[in-house]
Amino acid sequence: MSDLGDWFRSIPLITRYWFAGSIAVPLIGKLGLVSPVYLFLWPDAFINRFQIWRPITATFFFPVGPGTGFLYLVNLYFLYQYSSRLETGAFDGRPADYMFMLLFNWICIVITGLAMDMQLLMIPLIMSVLYVWAQLNRDMIVSFWFGTRFKACYLPWVILGFNYIIGGSVINELIGNLVGHLYFFLMFKYPMDLGGRNFLSTPQFLYRWLPNRRGGVSGFGVPPASMRRAGEDHQGGGRHNWGQGFRLGDQ
Repeated sequence: MSDLGDWFRSIPLITRYWFAGSIAVPLIGKLGLVSPVYLFLWPDAFINRFQIWRPITATFFFPVGPGTGFLYLVNLYFLYQYSSRLETGAFDGRPADYMFMLLFNWICIVITGLAMDMQLLMIPLIMSVLYVWAQLNRDMIVSFWFGTRFKACYLPWVILGFNYIIGGSVINELIGNLVGHLYFFLMFKYPMDLGGRNFLSTPQFLYRWLPNRRGGVSGFGVPPASMRRAGEDHQGGGRHNWGQGFRLGDQ
């Protein structure tokens, strides 16, 4: 038990709470402590009956059973792996920026869920995070099931196909990929690669709540001119180098 506790405490802070909630809420529903009907996202209950907790519980809840248990465990693994890697990689020392990314993706997924009558939001949010990681590490060669190897930028679409095989649907994965692409484009691609306006900025209250653990400017935005010139000299004016990232299975 001490080893399990040490492992749990080693998980980055935001990922730790997300991971714990994604275990606790399905367990509460499984044990019948709260009826699962109160945990789904139902537009009528949320809008007309003011059951405002539903977008939150629908993000953590998953109906675990004989036919869904494997899919749940696979996505729980993806949550742990890729949220941890983003939080300790591209967002290292910037928990407020990482929390803002999760909030932005979550709000987009909630709006989409209400419009499309999606009752569960766990998989779309996990896939949106995995998509951002894959784009920030797009040229890294990753390994997947049965030793298949490909660039990380293809990973979200490979997982979409994999989940279709074991789960029978791709809507959740597709929504997650699209939302992840929207965040990546607005936060990184458009302002940094295309020189456009920075439409996304982490609110100051998040910095007060989750202060940076090291120096640096608030948010990402457009890199300083000196960094842009250095990057252009090194890459010949090409696209932004997002870093090396991690291989699947790396610790």
